[in-house]
Amino acid sequence: MTILIVAEHDNKQLNPATLHAVTAAAGLGEIHILVVGSNMIQVVESAAKIKGVSKVLAADAAHFSDGLAEEIAPLMVKLATDYCYIVSTATAFGKNLMPRVAALLDVPQISDVTEIVDDKTFVHPIYAGNVFETVQYNGDKLVLTFRSTAFDAADVEGGNAEIVNVEITEAQNISRLVERKLIQSDRPELTQASIVVSGGRALGSAEQFSSVLTPLADALGGAAIGATRAAVDADYAPNDYQVGQTGKVVAPQLYVAVGISGAIQHTAGMQDSRVIVAINKDPDAAIFNIADYGIVGDLFEVVPKLTAALKN
Repeated sequence: MTILIVAEHDNKQLNPATLHAVTAAAGLGEIHILVVGSNMIQVVESAAKIKGVSKVLAADAAHFSDGLAEEIAPLMVKLATDYCYIVSTATAFGKNLMPRVAALLDVPQISDVTEIVDDKTFVHPIYAGNVFETVQYNGDKLVLTFRSTAFDAADVEGGNAEIVNVEITEAQNISRLVERKLIQSDRPELTQASIVVSGGRALGSAEQFSSVLTPLADALGGAAIGATRAAVDADYAPNDYQVGQTGKVVAPQLYVAVGISGAIQHTAGMQDSRVIVAINKDPDAAIFNIADYGIVGDLFEVVPKLTAALKN
């Protein structure tokens, strides 16, 4: 069996999430990676070096430069004839692209896969992670997205894949990129960070969100900063910080939840963290049900003391 993984990238660097997809797909068969973009030779060369990849398909054209699903999907459908599995990670990129691919191919999609039982049987979470469903499909073609935090990253060196330029599809011209706002930060990306400090609406304002969490994150060695949807909706933090069912799924070594009640929508995105520390003044807050360590107290008193202790 052969697997086609569509690479996520910015035409300059490969998104590390793709490495997790390679590990996930390794047990299914021979792995090919599709790199679609414009002037992305660096990405193609990086993909060819990934251990476990046998072939890299390169599609270079100006209309692929913005990574629009409407442009990439027809190419994937054209190439899909030779593949049993069409794969991506369950990032915003994969969630946008893969349902379109599945619909055009008229095949099922299993989303957010966390475990592969065998080549026809897969496990994924439903009901915000409260239930894990086992799905079996006996057809000859399937679209899959993998939860990156459920699988280790493949080695970025050790491979020597064949590079093949594929015939591109014509521009669809049914959508265009108007604007892309990227958050520039020296901190690690949320989904790749080993330590995450997150805050909720209890922080009260954008100023207090920053003044309370930033020193703590710095004291923990430059941890990533996350937020609940309520905090993002209240403009305490940018949308890129959102952790949860409608945000990013993280599984760091340490997750510090500050002023977070533990709503199911948030815990669905962080409950797989290795160690969870919760700080909340409500002793009955749901977050304590999944926390390894809990501190009941006023976050505006507890967090500065914790930060000072860590600095010492």
